[in-house]
Amino acid sequence: MTSQIDRMGNTPSADQIRRAPKVLLHDHLDGGLRPGTVVDLARETVPHGHGGAGGAPAVQLPETDPDKLGVWFREAADSGSLERYLETFSHTVGVMQTRDALVRVAAECAEDLAADGVVYAEVRYAPEQHLNGGLSLEEVVEAVNEGFREGERLARANGRRIRVGALLTAMRHAARSLEIAELANRYRDLGVVGFDIAGAEAGYPPTRHLDAFEYLKRENNHFTIHAGEAFGLPSIWQALQWCGADRLGHGVRIIDDIQVHEDGTVKLGRLASYVRDKRIPLELCPSSNLQTGAAASYAEHPIGLLRRLHFRATVNTDNRLMSGTSMSREFEHLVEAFGYTLDDMQWFSVNAMKSAFIPFDERLAMINDVIKPGYAELKSEWLFQQTASTSGSTPEEG
Repeated sequence: MTSQIDRMGNTPSADQIRRAPKVLLHDHLDGGLRPGTVVDLARETVPHGHGGAGGAPAVQLPETDPDKLGVWFREAADSGSLERYLETFSHTVGVMQTRDALVRVAAECAEDLAADGVVYAEVRYAPEQHLNGGLSLEEVVEAVNEGFREGERLARANGRRIRVGALLTAMRHAARSLEIAELANRYRDLGVVGFDIAGAEAGYPPTRHLDAFEYLKRENNHFTIHAGEAFGLPSIWQALQWCGADRLGHGVRIIDDIQVHEDGTVKLGRLASYVRDKRIPLELCPSSNLQTGAAASYAEHPIGLLRRLHFRATVNTDNRLMSGTSMSREFEHLVEAFGYTLDDMQWFSVNAMKSAFIPFDERLAMINDVIKPGYAELKSEWLFQQTASTSGSTPEEG
């Protein structure tokens, strides 16, 4: 009977997906606020609005009801208008300009992720975007770190476990990347686990920031680069071969270097082969990719082929508020689109944990002591339910 059940697969339920231990590598702090928090912080800053950048007039929130505001964020992100998409971040970043606001947002981020079954997360933000209220770069980092620690404590108090590391992001259209890289290095043993650059890829190649990457390599520090999302293979090639990125933020456009023939055979180009051979992690964000047009549907998302070809693929949220998503929702979509099982979820989770920017022994402990036992328990639960169902008995009757 067991072999028959094994052949059926172990497709997880929504509840099992939520309870499964998940690992998140690509999540933006300013893209994951609770709508109610945006409303609260805007009200504290300026009645019905929030302070504009550089002393500009306050910007009015489009909605002050949290539920309606949450819908507005998702619709604006889905609109296909870059202007409306960027407006969403003007509202979240706009209310994240004080120490108390940053502590609150970071704490709630850790709590929300833990409630969703995330056991390890690397959350990124750009310190240079949070200086309008008079904070220094160091004060921004310390506030966010304090918030993450508070969120971890609150999660433990609720019987959940999570560890959150910060990634400091430099904006690729600005000129502060070396300064932010040095900041990341100063706080590397105090909660910051690495560095990132983000922003529009077209016209702002990663090679503009070589001094920051060379500095980090000299310091034996870790960094990821947003590459291969809106822009294609040249962005990925530069991020890897010129800059030396440890991971690719998105990297979904590596699919452009993979040919699938009519007979089903697959041929990898030189860059795709290099990425797979070197086990370079891809921080894939399915829902976000649908919004930006990198994929037409979940079923057509390159993650299906990349998983089948054994690339180091990971599943991520990118901007939970704008995409109306969570790690559980991402996996629900993938389970529906590709028939993924608990085994597949474990594969993605172990991939992500292997690719984290914390020391090897700590990654290994998370895999062996948290992730694998967590999935083993869920698989046993699934098998027990299927056995009971097949035998026609219930646990109470048995």
